Order: sequence, then structure tokens, then C-alpha cells
Amino acid sequence: MNSAAAASKIAVIGCGISGAVCASSLARNGVSVAVFETARGPGGRMSERKETTEDGKEMLFDHGAPYFHVSNPDVLGLVRDWEARGIVSQWKDNFGSFDCLSKQFTDIEKEGLSIKYVGVPGMNSICKALCNESGVESKFRTCVGKVEWLEEEDLWSLTSVDGQSLGHFKGVVASDKNIISDRFTTVTGRLPPIDLTLVPELATKINEIPVNPCFALMLTFGEPLRSIPFKAFSFEHSETLSWAFCNSSKPGRPKTSECCWVVHSTAQYAKEVIAKVGLGMLSNTVFSQIAEELFQEFQKTAADIPHPLFMKAHRWGSAFPAVSVEREEKCLWDGKKRLAFCGDFCVSPNVEGAIISGLAAASKFVDIASCL
Repeated sequence: MNSAAAASKIAVIGCGISGAVCASSLARNGVSVAVFETARGPGGRMSERKETTEDGKEMLFDHGAPYFHVSNPDVLGLVRDWEARGIVSQWKDNFGSFDCLSKQFTDIEKEGLSIKYVGVPGMNSICKALCNESGVESKFRTCVGKVEWLEEEDLWSLTSVDGQSLGHFKGVVASDKNIISDRFTTVTGRLPPIDLTLVPELATKINEIPVNPCFALMLTFGEPLRSIPFKAFSFEHSETLSWAFCNSSKPGRPKTSECCWVVHSTAQYAKEVIAKVGLGMLSNTVFSQIAEELFQEFQKTAADIPHPLFMKAHRWGSAFPAVSVEREEKCLWDGKKRLAFCGDFCVSPNVEGAIISGLAAASKFVDIASCL
């Protein structure tokens, strides 16, 4: 990337929903933006997982956030635009609850409950569309290894983990909390890309963010689970499971994957596992054991649930923040260095909170656009 050209850009690190919304908002307001994402595609916790059966059939799983509610007027305006573009739809199935003590299902839908929205054809469709909008330059499979503040140039310099220059930028938005927390070194063995001593006031808030881990179990059955009366339900009195969703019941999902389910563990269960095995890379054997434990609990919901054709566990090690650190400003901001941190950890630990924070971070740069 040409250094002079890049210097007019804002760099957004991370292409989950907060980063994608931030980048889109910047571009729509005439601010040049480049997005860097370590993964092969956008989404973050709104990613869609693709797996293949032994006979070559494709299976799709929204293994992170299964849906989202909207109450904020600004976010509702965005979502209505996304609906018009065909990348969001309403999920109209009733939700239920399963009591592990009484072994009974209960309908938990109430009149006036917020509408449930999903990305179409996958939860990551929203991020895909946003990072492909005009004015947004997206770079995937690009892991930012170092973010340096160049005092004399009044610019930020980004370098990849393999030492390649990613350019100079007038401002930086970090939307991936995993690269700015004190847990980064524990998980990766590397120093965090951003030296938080540059922004000590923000660093204090960032390092105070407790997180709740979770394991997601992806299941595929040979036929629909007709003995389960709901396509999505919570678990009551279970120390192991929190939610289960029939992924294929959502609008826009391919019929070929109509028997795919996603099950989420409780934070308590995930913490106990991580306390035993750590946050490092887990072996296939450990993942298989976790998958079997989660499935055995899921089987308790009905007597005739067969063993799945496909079963795989995924770990969300620190994806779910337990607190919000900046409800008023909605993002963390250092105006002097033009550095913003945004995400659900700022506003509320859900998709809507991440969107609100992404919009807030973008607005900080739009307000000073004439100085960029």
C-alpha cells in the first residue's frame, strides 16, 4: 500500500459487526477506510461455519450469535435498510424453554416481544455486505502484528505479523477486543499489537473487561427432530447448556441443511473446561470429549434424539463480555492520537450493542474529518 495514499485513511482492525458498521459509516460519510481482518472472511461472532459431510453435502451453522433484537432508533434505521437490501430478515419461529428438572418444554413467547432478526443467507451476510461497500477497502487473512504511533509524523503505522508494512494511517479503530486485552499474550504468545501505555486512561478500562467463554456444538441429523416442539429454546436448571437453535429454520437457509442445530454451553461449563485445559490450542480429542458431553445433555430434551450424522464443537474463548465499560460515550476514544476502541464491551454484550459502538466510533472521525 502506498504510504502517502494510506495516510488519508482510517484503519479498522477487525471485521465483526462493530468494525464492519464503523467502516461502512465512515465510507458513507466520505472518510477513506481500510479494514484488516485475520480470518478469511468477515463476521467475528456473527460468522457462519461451513462444514462438509462424508458424502460431500455442505452444512451451514451460525455458531456464534444466532439472532439479534433491536430497540435503538439509529440501529433500527440501519436494519430496515438491510431488510430492504435483502441481507436481513425476521425470524418468526416461537421460542421455548426446556426445564431439565421437570423435563418439560414451555412456550416463552410473550406479546410485544422484540422482533428477532437474522442475517440472510447467514449471520455473516451483514458484515460481508458492509465491508464490500464503495469506499471500504477490505483485507482478509491479514493479521496486524504491530500498531505504532509515529509522533513526528502524527500518523499510525501498521505492520503485519510477518513484518510487512500495511501502511500509515491518520487514525485507527480497534474493534476486536481480543487484540487489546491483557489476555492476548496468554492466548497467542505474542505481545498485543497496540501498546496500551500510549493511552493509559483507556487501558485501565480495557483491562477491566471480564469475559464469559462458551462452547458451541454443531449437529446434523438425518431428519428433523420432530419430538422437539420449538426451533429455538433455552435450558433451565442445566449447568451445561444454555440455548439450542435449529439453524435451518431461519429464513433464507438452504433446505439441504434443514437438520442442522447449534447448541451453546453455559459460561460455567466453559470456564470449568478452560480451567482444566487452558486457553491454548485444544486437541481434536479434547474437542471430541466436549462435543460428546454437550450432546448427551442435549439428548435429555427428548427420548428419541438419534446420534447425529455430524458433530463438532467450537470454542469461543473470550467472545462474550460480562460488563459494559463505556455506556455514555459508546466507544473508547483518544482524540489526540485519533484512536478508538469499539465493540459490544462498550455498550451492551449483544449484536445491537456492537452496532451502536461501531456507529459511535465512526462519528468520532466524521466529526474531525476536515482535519484528517
